[in-house]
Amino acid sequence: MTDTSDTPPFVRPDVRMFLNYLNAVPGPRTHQMTPADARQVYIAMKDVADLPVGQLATSRDLSIPGPAGTIAARLFDARETRAPGPAVVFFHGGGFVIGTIDTHASFCAEMARVLDLPVVSVEYRLAPEHRWPAAPDDCEAAARWVAESPADLGRSVTSLVLAGDSAGGTLTIVTAMDLRDAPAAVPVIVQAPIYPAADSSRMYPSFDAFADGYLLTRDTMLWFVDAYQADVAHPRGSPLLGNVAGLPPAVIVTASLDPIRDQGRAYAAALVQAGVPVVFREAMGTVHGFVTLRKAIPSAQGDVAGYLSALKDVILEAEAARVQTQAAGAGA
Repeated sequence: MTDTSDTPPFVRPDVRMFLNYLNAVPGPRTHQMTPADARQVYIAMKDVADLPVGQLATSRDLSIPGPAGTIAARLFDARETRAPGPAVVFFHGGGFVIGTIDTHASFCAEMARVLDLPVVSVEYRLAPEHRWPAAPDDCEAAARWVAESPADLGRSVTSLVLAGDSAGGTLTIVTAMDLRDAPAAVPVIVQAPIYPAADSSRMYPSFDAFADGYLLTRDTMLWFVDAYQADVAHPRGSPLLGNVAGLPPAVIVTASLDPIRDQGRAYAAALVQAGVPVVFREAMGTVHGFVTLRKAIPSAQGDVAGYLSALKDVILEAEAARVQTQAAGAGA
């Protein structure tokens, strides 16, 4: 059998072009900046790297009561009004340090259009000004608020779909666990983390394999970890260390050239072993962050379309199961 351990990983042509450009750009890297400067660079990249938000019937800012004050959020919906149904609660990525509603607005708008569901994007508190567990506390509070169908939301919510990318993928899992253990006003029917950091308690092989040169670097990851200061031995810091039994069905996406790829793989495997239905996809030949790089990496549009198609199917099945269970309970 041929040893292929030293074979270079497959990199898509458009990903290689983007990486060559990115790696040639002069100036400090994320881990060499202040958090404030890194946030400004991330926001400035948005219009260069991602597609426009596009048309929506509804795009409205919301204010959610949180554990330490108001949590900003934004409602994205392809319809002005709609019948009662599921709502997506989305948590943006950015290592718990950078990222905003605006940096992920294009993706949330696309999600709202393709799923034909309202999407509430949550602007949780960021580190290092607000260290762990500020972010998961805000995300849990926001999900509970959406579940209660408040008048400000303008929609009657029957169930929740939790989604997020990167750090937001971690927060998706943590919030799903929080609402499993102490249910909200309506159930979480699907969790859909995108390249999540599911277990920061140990190093996985992909962390070394893609430590540098693939957009998200080891140094940036360590910079995020130092700013966030999570207890990585606690399930709200490393959710893979917690009990995953009884969690809602999952749609999980990883990127093959991602230093935290193996954490997403391990989380998917743990769910399968616990009997939780899982749809797992790995975007081959691409990097962490691809859902907000659809202009810079055109092939990422296909990855996003595949994720949303799988997610739509799982939501339809899960909501149908919820309705059947509710009807059976009412008739008992």
